Amino acid sequence: MIELKPFTENDFDIFKSWIQSEEELYQFAGPIFSYPVTDQQLRDYIQMTDRKPLKVVLIATNKTIGHCELNFENGKYRLSRILVGDKNLRGQKVGEQIVRKMVDLFFQNEQVNEVDLNVFDWNKRAIKCYEKVGFKINPNKTGEMIVKGKVWTKLNMILKRE
Repeated sequence: MIELKPFTENDFDIFKSWIQSEEELYQFAGPIFSYPVTDQQLRDYIQMTDRKPLKVVLIATNKTIGHCELNFENGKYRLSRILVGDKNLRGQKVGEQIVRKMVDLFFQNEQVNEVDLNVFDWNKRAIKCYEKVGFKINPNKTGEMIVKGKVWTKLNMILKRE
């Protein structure tokens, strides 16, 4: 089991240790950071008022194993920057636990009727994880980004309160 706790300056070093390349950073965080991530970028990040960065903690060991962000940008509720940083825990349903806890946090507010997220179309494992939680691909909202000369197609997925 996991819990989500506030992401603070004490978490910067472990966060940076999980990102090994510019491509990994872009897959996880989009254009919000530049590689390599610096402490100053992370200080600026935790000061943003339209985002709530969280660390993912494994309850049994109290070890930080990942990161996620609740995003309130432009009146929309979005799950962002979801990362199981401990590679040994990937494929163990930890991502699904993170997403469920994030959705629960948003839906505690009865005025929130839907949440969304963005994912690259080639990230099949993440798409499958989001679908297990109930997210559906929104075919009317896609985009493309150029990353190191390659086109990455971004899909939007949505979950409605039901």
